Amino acid sequence: MSKKYVYMFHEGNANMKELLGGKGANLAEMTGLGLPVPRGFTVTTEACTRYYEDGEKIAGDILDEIKAMLAQLEKDIGKTFGDPKNPLLVSVRSGSRASMPGMMDTILNLGLNDEVVDGLSALTSNERFAYDSYRRFIQMFSDVVMGIEKKLFEDALSAAKASKGVKFDTDLDASDLKGVVSRYKEIYESHRGESFPQDPQMQLIESVKAVFRSWNNERAVSYRRLNDIPSDWGTAVNVQEMVYGNMGEDSGTGVAFTRDPGTGDKVYEPGTDNKTIYGEFLMNAQGEDVVAGIRTPMPLVRLKEKNEAAYSQLLGYADTLEKHYRDMQDMEFTIEKGKLHMLQTRNGKRTAQAAVKIAVELVGEGMLGEDDALLKIDPKQLDALLHPVFEPKALKAVEPIAKGLDASPGAATGKVYFDAKDAVNAHEAGEKHVLLVRAETSPEDIDGMNVASGILTSRGGKTSHAAVVGRQMGKCCVVGCNDITIDEKGKAFTDKSGKRYSEGDWISLDGTSGKVYDGMLPTVEPELDEDFFKVMAWADKRRKLRVRTNADKPEEAAVAIKYGAEGIGLCRTEHMFFHEERIARMREMIVAETEEQRRRALNEMLPMQREDFEGIFEAMDGLPVTIRLLDPPLHEFLPKEDADIEALAKELGISDAKLRAHIHGLDEINPMLGNRGCRLAVMYPEIAEMQTRAIIEAAVNVTRRGVKVLPEIMIPLVSEVLELKYVKETVKETADKVLAESGMAVEYMIGTMIEIPRAALTADQIAKEAEFFSFGTNDLTQMAYGLSRDDASKILDVYYKKKIFESDPTSRIDVRGVGRLVEIACELGRKARPGIKLGICGEHGGDPSSVEFCHGVGLDYVSCSPFRVPIARLAAAQAALKDKS
Repeated sequence: MSKKYVYMFHEGNANMKELLGGKGANLAEMTGLGLPVPRGFTVTTEACTRYYEDGEKIAGDILDEIKAMLAQLEKDIGKTFGDPKNPLLVSVRSGSRASMPGMMDTILNLGLNDEVVDGLSALTSNERFAYDSYRRFIQMFSDVVMGIEKKLFEDALSAAKASKGVKFDTDLDASDLKGVVSRYKEIYESHRGESFPQDPQMQLIESVKAVFRSWNNERAVSYRRLNDIPSDWGTAVNVQEMVYGNMGEDSGTGVAFTRDPGTGDKVYEPGTDNKTIYGEFLMNAQGEDVVAGIRTPMPLVRLKEKNEAAYSQLLGYADTLEKHYRDMQDMEFTIEKGKLHMLQTRNGKRTAQAAVKIAVELVGEGMLGEDDALLKIDPKQLDALLHPVFEPKALKAVEPIAKGLDASPGAATGKVYFDAKDAVNAHEAGEKHVLLVRAETSPEDIDGMNVASGILTSRGGKTSHAAVVGRQMGKCCVVGCNDITIDEKGKAFTDKSGKRYSEGDWISLDGTSGKVYDGMLPTVEPELDEDFFKVMAWADKRRKLRVRTNADKPEEAAVAIKYGAEGIGLCRTEHMFFHEERIARMREMIVAETEEQRRRALNEMLPMQREDFEGIFEAMDGLPVTIRLLDPPLHEFLPKEDADIEALAKELGISDAKLRAHIHGLDEINPMLGNRGCRLAVMYPEIAEMQTRAIIEAAVNVTRRGVKVLPEIMIPLVSEVLELKYVKETVKETADKVLAESGMAVEYMIGTMIEIPRAALTADQIAKEAEFFSFGTNDLTQMAYGLSRDDASKILDVYYKKKIFESDPTSRIDVRGVGRLVEIACELGRKARPGIKLGICGEHGGDPSSVEFCHGVGLDYVSCSPFRVPIARLAAAQAALKDKS
């Protein structure tokens, strides 16, 4: 039996979403429920994928099916496609299995030509309606199918209105619209070199092809990348009998939601307890008129005044659909000559606040159980609940000056500074709104990042230094913004229009969308309500994965505890040394020429580290804390600018030339693969000794104060078990010596970070020395791909265009490659050391798809930045529920 590529609506149902797409499956389901759905058929997603496999051609057997279904539709409706006396007109709409609002294209009134328009005019006794429909069809077909710029047609319509002195297209009469149609056809012919096509069959097939093509248009590809939608899903095409909202004041069209998508609230008629629905409509309108802003739409409650019967029906259908789908619904409808038709329903897009509220209320109403309610919430949305956002009205009134990658959510507005020291100085001088703008950040910028409200870089990806630290600090951050050109020496940047912004100028950053705006925009602080904590409690009851946080300071640890963290999975000790009063000691240690000089500097650093660890242990109050020994290459701590080098040489009491020679001696062609991680402790064991002493002395001190401590000392960047064994001996000897000196007994663990592929592949050997593994998936991903996260953006843009990558491979765990390394390491590690503790501390610990993978391989915990802890908690619960089902 040959494969079926086209289904009539009555042949499908909601369970066929993968084949019919979301829109087609829901049209089929509504048809089965007996709602007034205009009849039609769906060309499947498999037809779309085959279209691309066949070199962007519709195969003959699929064409035959489309024609057969069209003939069946003609028979069912009693109208004929292309017949001027009794014409059937159709709409052609896209519909992928995942909702992608506004991403792909639609054609309405298809089947009109010069003869049919006159026949439609005579049949309806409404010449104005017929020509209004024809001009709409010509514009849509020309734009969507033939690629002629939409603005040319909009300008022609504006000219017609200006010529008559009217404001709205509804003020144009039949004669005016005939003139618009003639002008539209002239535009088409001037661009295509041929007359506007009159064959309805050709119009239909070319439109189906155009919808298939729209699956790969620029905005659809971007949307898929942002929402993890695979390119091989394809889109279905829905061909549906036209109903007309533009037949006069007894007709109209609108969009409705069963609840307010912004707040999640139920909606009531003003001043009453009568339940209504959220949305807008226009009379004598069609298609995109409601959302296009051509005329101001009316709130749906006003439909009661225009057509009370249709209004009551709409409320009834809305209630039926919400109960049937057990979720808030987003619906489209048309009223033709007073009769209501339902054109679409889908689970409505909603804000994070609304998602949480709706989930809780649906459970309260008995429509959902807690398990199903948890699965309805997109974990990524929770980010928006924890960070400031721009006021929606203010955002609507402005256009972005640039767009980068949305690295850390939230909104920030402030004055731009191009140097971390300048940012700190401005903050100390009383400036509350500071934005740090850099080509890329480094650990040396930590003080500037700390005082900044937001961070903008022109380079780097979502796992770059700026992105990772921004998320950890809860700072709004936009990275990889190629639309701006930064002149750091000149302390300015230029946007894509050529406008120059200098130090002290105001801009606004939206870390949720990656957009950059000129000037100051007002922000709104988030509030966590009872519904949020209720959802988190549901999640905690179901998840198996523990959730820790990445935190380097007591303040960060406290924030993470507030959001439900169950320990620290990564404390980066290097971040403790970039503050101005501490970096001098670190630099003194780096430039030391003898071990004695190095130890002298380390002894001065010891109390600083010990104080930090005490604060972190007290903040975590008995929860485990994983502390990574010094990891970055030492050159990152040294200055780069001439003036800073001269100042440091003077401070250290050495010659400028000698310091430059030392800095030059630390240069490496590829520092990421150079003298860093455990190699530092092999080269200079005294560094590991000092850090271990600081950790254990801090543990002893807080234990004496009655605080339980669970330190886990992590040795980074191990590739060979003998490296680990060497550094472990240094750590253990030092720790045991401190405990003996103190007369205290404090339990501690020594483990390693698996971030080099060889470590994963030899994990059975490494596990003999390591009590725990923590997967550093940021570096493991970079090394597995051979792709630097800081330079990736330049490569990825080309790879996206050439369809080599669909999304940034560093933004989540690559299950096939990096994930396989993790699986191998887990398997080998457990065999060599049964019960070994396994976790992940890369930023992927806060990515829902990565969390699901971690659940699947049986890790004990994931660790992420404080503000992503709720995301990980919910994602872990969803992973457990999916696994259970």
